Amino acid sequence: MSQLKKWVTLRNPGSEKVKKRILFANVPADGHFNPLTGLAVHLKNCGYDVRWYSSSMYKHKIEKMDIPYYPFVKAINITQENIAEIFPDREKINNKVSKLNFDIINFFVLRGPEYFEDITAIYEQFPFDLFICDSTFTAIPFVKEKLNVPVYSIGIVPLPESSVDLPPAGLGLTPSTSFLGRRKQDFLRFFADKILFRAANRVVNKVMKEYGIDTNGVGLFDLLIKKADLLLQSGSPGFEYKRSDISSNVRFMGPLLPYINPNKTVDQWFDQRLFSYDKVILVTQGTVEKDVEKIIVPTLEAFKNSNYLVVATTGGSQTEALKLRYPQQNLIIEDFIPFGDVMPYTDLYITNGGYGGVLLGIQNQLPLLVAGVHEGKNEINARVGYFELGLNLQTEKPFPLQIKLAAEKVLTDDKYKRNVEKLAAEFNEYRPNELCEKYVDEIFIRQTAERMINQKISKN
Repeated sequence: MSQLKKWVTLRNPGSEKVKKRILFANVPADGHFNPLTGLAVHLKNCGYDVRWYSSSMYKHKIEKMDIPYYPFVKAINITQENIAEIFPDREKINNKVSKLNFDIINFFVLRGPEYFEDITAIYEQFPFDLFICDSTFTAIPFVKEKLNVPVYSIGIVPLPESSVDLPPAGLGLTPSTSFLGRRKQDFLRFFADKILFRAANRVVNKVMKEYGIDTNGVGLFDLLIKKADLLLQSGSPGFEYKRSDISSNVRFMGPLLPYINPNKTVDQWFDQRLFSYDKVILVTQGTVEKDVEKIIVPTLEAFKNSNYLVVATTGGSQTEALKLRYPQQNLIIEDFIPFGDVMPYTDLYITNGGYGGVLLGIQNQLPLLVAGVHEGKNEINARVGYFELGLNLQTEKPFPLQIKLAAEKVLTDDKYKRNVEKLAAEFNEYRPNELCEKYVDEIFIRQTAERMINQKISKN
């Protein structure tokens, strides 16, 4: 027990039993919601009063965790599924940088004041003591500075913080240590800040200025990191670029994976063909990407009628049509297969690069073949290639021959397997739920100590 904790407990016996209130929140996207679920349930089971503010698309899941739910009221419920419907002009934007600026402004920046308006109304009936949200949730500065409530953000994407040691985040570039390489990175950071993302940065500064929040001239994602009391980063230092200037509020947590109900009865998946082929390849595009022609179809084409068993999970996209199109014995195609059931048999994991899926693959010691560019996947996949955990094809739509040649290289070169095993061992050194509980405990102990000190001063 820390000296501060001892001091508080001695002067206020039973203070640790006081039920503190925590409000969770997330941007309406699965990759922003799922990593927080295990932490929320753990803190609820520790005795905290945990509640959740989110899109209606998560209402059922939140209530199934026995956590009270608050809906978006003022906030526009924008998701990856309906963004084209809400913003029809978005599809007319052909320039990638212009579209990225549009998404940063409309999906993130402009939602911040709306989130804050909803959260302020929630605070009046549920005066929470701590706010926990995903690291891209743009109400962070408002809750921190306007409600004066501590904020813990959860890093659900690779750390996007700017650094003198790195190229600008968002472009999928890997760091250089040479003199000329570092000078190029310096120029690219300036160019990205002043030219590429100028439109988004202007809106960030305008919105924050309206609420009296100082941005200190940094971009949106740097601002969200710096305004949080702690950024609890999913992953570990071995899967992150080295920075000499990393913010002091960043804490690595190990891989944050979705909550699994231990009481839910699910039939274990198994297929005898897992033992009938030289290698087993698992391929998925997650549940968000509906275009099976991007990775699933090229993978099936590359290995049909081969000595490799391919297990494809579609997330419900065109499953029956794919089964008819690819009836080969060495291909298994299903809507969903629990990864815990298939990954122990797998030799190679092919994915478009969702952060949670990549972390899960590493934790299961699987070399990776990644192909994805949009929605920040270029940053995730760049790290896979940089740390030689597999190969990064740097495209959204690889050809079957590309996949075949790259897969065979990863499967035959032991360095990829060794590197993944080393990183998986590093992952296993972390206990994310217990670490989160520790940090929550620390801030509440500090709050109690400060309150007691202030009470003593006022009496004197």
